[in-house]
Amino acid sequence: MTDVFFYTTPLDEKARPLIEALTFEYQSRYGNYWGEPGSAEMSRYPAELFAPPHGNFMLLLRDGVAIAGGAFKRYDERTAEFKRVWTHVDLRRQGLARKVLVELEAQAARQGYSRIYLTTGFRQPEAAGLYLSTGYTALFDVTKDPETYGSLPFEKDISHLATAAEPVTGDVPPADDRLVALSAVRAARQATPDRGQGRKTG
Repeated sequence: MTDVFFYTTPLDEKARPLIEALTFEYQSRYGNYWGEPGSAEMSRYPAELFAPPHGNFMLLLRDGVAIAGGAFKRYDERTAEFKRVWTHVDLRRQGLARKVLVELEAQAARQGYSRIYLTTGFRQPEAAGLYLSTGYTALFDVTKDPETYGSLPFEKDISHLATAAEPVTGDVPPADDRLVALSAVRAARQATPDRGQGRKTG
């Protein structure tokens, strides 16, 4: 059993477990609470935002299968915004989400960021607990009913990682290769519109 961090794009076939699981999660927890399907979150951002130089998309693979993952995109010049943090439902409470956060923070630092910003929904208390327990600061009053806010923002300073960050190793395609892959996948999907119908990516 081997776990490997794999940097790719949300359109990679290997990312399907993450995309489909998060789509189901948002829909089952929020339904139409926001006036749109909960799954709309997964199509809100184009895949290109999660590609270098300003973003990245990472999967934690176990024997070639995605068991966890996450992504980030540019929020501002010094801030990366984390998105799509996910752990397979059957493998939760095993430290995988923390492992993903540590790797994403290190990669964000490698790409020049010194601060992390992220949000989670008020119906995801386990996510809020994870962020608080891993050094993130809540940008809201944690004593109030979270539904008052809806979206719960957090931040974390990672400037200390800038000097410690080492060049990324492992299976990480060059940024240009990933952008070419994104274009190729989009072209293929446009040519075969029935393929992937019903699966929203982002």
